[in-house]
Amino acid sequence: MSATNKEATTKTVQVDGIPFAYREVGPATGLPILLLNHITAVLDDWDPAVIDGFATERRVIMVDLRGVGSSGGTTPDSIEAMADDAIAFLAARGLSTVDLMGFSLGGMVAQVIAQRRPDVVRRCILAGTAPAGDEGAAAWGAVLQDAFAKAEAEGKHPKHSLFFSPSPAGQAAAAAFLARLDERTQDRDTPVSNETIGAQLAAAAKWEQGTSPAGLGNVDKPVLVVNGDNDIMVPTISSFHLARLLPNAGLSIYPDSGHGGIFHHHELFVRQALEFLNA
Repeated sequence: MSATNKEATTKTVQVDGIPFAYREVGPATGLPILLLNHITAVLDDWDPAVIDGFATERRVIMVDLRGVGSSGGTTPDSIEAMADDAIAFLAARGLSTVDLMGFSLGGMVAQVIAQRRPDVVRRCILAGTAPAGDEGAAAWGAVLQDAFAKAEAEGKHPKHSLFFSPSPAGQAAAAAFLARLDERTQDRDTPVSNETIGAQLAAAAKWEQGTSPAGLGNVDKPVLVVNGDNDIMVPTISSFHLARLLPNAGLSIYPDSGHGGIFHHHELFVRQALEFLNA
């Protein structure tokens, strides 16, 4: 197994006859942590600083769910179907229990897994995400369009404004994050298709229109909820709502940061996450 994110080989496993792409980093043994990523993201969009930080102590598994990146099939337009795909992936890999981390859209998927299959989840980290019924996700289409237009006008990557604060420190953190993403030059993942983005946007809109997430009150697993203090994609207040709904949750809000607060403050996040996961 690879020691670093840069060296990790992209592999595939058949999930109900569909190839799912994934990478593993860190020790070959021990309880793994499964990572579920944000809208439009593929394997290459995970911050190497976070992956390699986790991998110093934990086996880390990243996956492209159905229709995403190098995985086959068609992306479903519901969070629940995405959760079913993640559960099927774990079964295909022979994993009965994992720690779970979901970021943004992936955090919504992780919430459903924790409710539907509590036997699979030991501990859970939910970053930059919201419970069903909270406002924010339905506007992602417009937010993405605005960010891409701003990026073109300013000659910057959209994640400069989507994930990071406009302060000098935030923009410096954005540049450093994007440089880390470019460190991997070989065996790069396939970018998401427009069809996949459309399905993910539809799933997010349904999530916002969903009913009150009463099932979260039955999730007795330890959960760490994290976010930046000024998230423009999933309003930071949603992290407070999420933590209140979960009976065994802690909350960490990072200063002068946005949706990508875990990447801006990656050293602090990795340290807090490992302390939580190893408790």
